[in-house]
Amino acid sequence: MATRTAGGNAAFHNFHNDYAHIQDPNERRRLALAEIDKAPFGWYHVRAIVVAGIGFFTDAYDIFAIGIVTTMLGIVYWHDAAKKPGIIHPSADTAIKVATSGGTVIGQLGFGWLADQVGRKRMYGLELILIIFATVAQSLSANSPALSLVGIIVFWRVLMGIGIGGDYPLSSVITAEFATTKWRGAMMGSVFAMQGIGQFAAGIVSLIVTAGFKESLLTAKTQAECDGVCGLAVDKMWRVIIGFGAVPGCIALYYRLTIPETPRYTFDVSRDVVKAGSDVKAYLSSKPEGIPDEINRVQVMREAAPQLEVPKASLRDFFGHYGQWKYGKVLLGTASSWFFLDVAFYGVGLNNSTILTAIGYAKGDTVYEILWRISVGNIILVCAGAIPGYWVTVATVDTIGRKPIQLAGFVILTVLFCIIGFGYHKIGEHGLVACYVLCQFFFNFGPNATTFIVPGECFPTRYRSTSHGISAASGKIGSIIAQVLIGPLRVRGATKTNASPWLNHVMQIYALFMLCGCFSTLLIPETKRLTLEQLAGEVPGTPQYDAGNVSGGHHDQARSGSDPSEEEAHIGEKGL
Repeated sequence: MATRTAGGNAAFHNFHNDYAHIQDPNERRRLALAEIDKAPFGWYHVRAIVVAGIGFFTDAYDIFAIGIVTTMLGIVYWHDAAKKPGIIHPSADTAIKVATSGGTVIGQLGFGWLADQVGRKRMYGLELILIIFATVAQSLSANSPALSLVGIIVFWRVLMGIGIGGDYPLSSVITAEFATTKWRGAMMGSVFAMQGIGQFAAGIVSLIVTAGFKESLLTAKTQAECDGVCGLAVDKMWRVIIGFGAVPGCIALYYRLTIPETPRYTFDVSRDVVKAGSDVKAYLSSKPEGIPDEINRVQVMREAAPQLEVPKASLRDFFGHYGQWKYGKVLLGTASSWFFLDVAFYGVGLNNSTILTAIGYAKGDTVYEILWRISVGNIILVCAGAIPGYWVTVATVDTIGRKPIQLAGFVILTVLFCIIGFGYHKIGEHGLVACYVLCQFFFNFGPNATTFIVPGECFPTRYRSTSHGISAASGKIGSIIAQVLIGPLRVRGATKTNASPWLNHVMQIYALFMLCGCFSTLLIPETKRLTLEQLAGEVPGTPQYDAGNVSGGHHDQARSGSDPSEEEAHIGEKGL
């Protein structure tokens, strides 16, 4: 018996291969993956959700906290501004926020591709290290004669964005490939729902820090007057808020770095049948990584790998696969749906100040009260719409299905944005707040969750991470367009009495994007309670199956002595 191999922890485990006696590598693969697909929901699934979800908690915390932090940066570094002292310049505010999205696009494409090339295990954890390093570096940034604070923060937020982008395909794909078929959607939804908890945590930390520096903040009534002890307090506050974002990442880092390779990647890409079977049993048995006989492992790899029916990844195979409309339309559907969603999702986020004004949480008599109300107001908005929407999706996604939730979400959002856009001057502040909360709810009990879940399920293992990265990057490109091109339209023709005269027209534009999302949703498949192999078109008898991509399928059935109809029935039972 060989020495214990690296990898395996309390969230992702490995053990001995129970199917080593089966000679046919395809049958061994089928039986091993069936163990994952039919496994009852257990604590190892919960631990996997927490480890993957910590990344999204950190992502959301860092992205959401910057909205609060830029207010503080304005107080400290724009104190002597000629116009609007104590308020950050709009161009600097936009640059800081867009920098993260720009880095995220690079991370989603880069890490997504690398995870398919070198494996999920080798990449998982590296993106979290990048996030932690860039977060700490931001909190230590300062102005200098040679470099402005905005330039330094933008640089670190681009790097942080690359790490955040890498978390999207890696966490989604790893969760999907380790999940039981029955509750795969709930597991992936729970990972994504940690974003809501991260947003909530950003507001709570801001609230605690504000309370901690209360005495210093009370020395100034306005942002322009906040200097001396008040300015020093605010400078410390934003650094603490940003720096805290690295703490949860440090907790999860060990588990990510010691994760075993997913069995599906080991089977289908590495083509290591013995090791993959060992990984499956280990994961299900809550034990360290399996220890197969290395001599047997190498021998079987040499003999069995050429017999595996799963096509080998290559550039030619990639274009050949997605060149077929039945597969290409799925990638088009996931990418375009995410694009249409994020244009409105991030665009609405630009108008938080308008909503905070409407609910009376945008102004205060002192700097302390201003910062306190901003923190409380953001917590209210997150708890009112976003967090409930995430967890309703978790509760229903495996029963209602991904496609109905996404389609219904886009339809309802289209209606809501039409109400806001065409009735902006009639519905009043209370109507505006109600529509905003409903939008946040149906974003998350709708396309914001499902556009993350579906790309992690419906593509073949050899291209799953790359395809998810392409889909996610399309969304972030949409968010950049919203922040740079569409969002600024709201101040077109602004006057002293009306700061956002075009806001209603911007909402109408978002309604059009939501309508487009309804049509792009029609291109994606329903993935609930189907195995990943069925969805990838690798199982005979399923609509997605393409016999031209699999050689010797009938020969393998004859060799294993199974009847095609019996095999099909067994797989259908397993998937349900």
